[in-house]
Amino acid sequence: MGPFSMVVAIVLIATLGKIFSERYKALGREQQGQIVPPADLIAARDEIRQLKERVAVLERVITDNHGSHDLSRQIDELRDR
Repeated sequence: MGPFSMVVAIVLIATLGKIFSERYKALGREQQGQIVPPADLIAARDEIRQLKERVAVLERVITDNHGSHDLSRQIDELRDR
């Protein structure tokens, strides 16, 4: 084995080692839940949060016995969102 082939072998081994190391790190993060969620998932979570806020306001509107002016204001706030 000549010196050139030794250098190529060392570079190849180091490169493969780095690739496998990064792959196993990524798998470990995936199992721990540290993977960045896709944009669709982020948008869905945001929409769910907004819907929960609206449901909470609607529940308050239905269960509270405030005046009709307060009810009208809360309904207008829901429309503005």
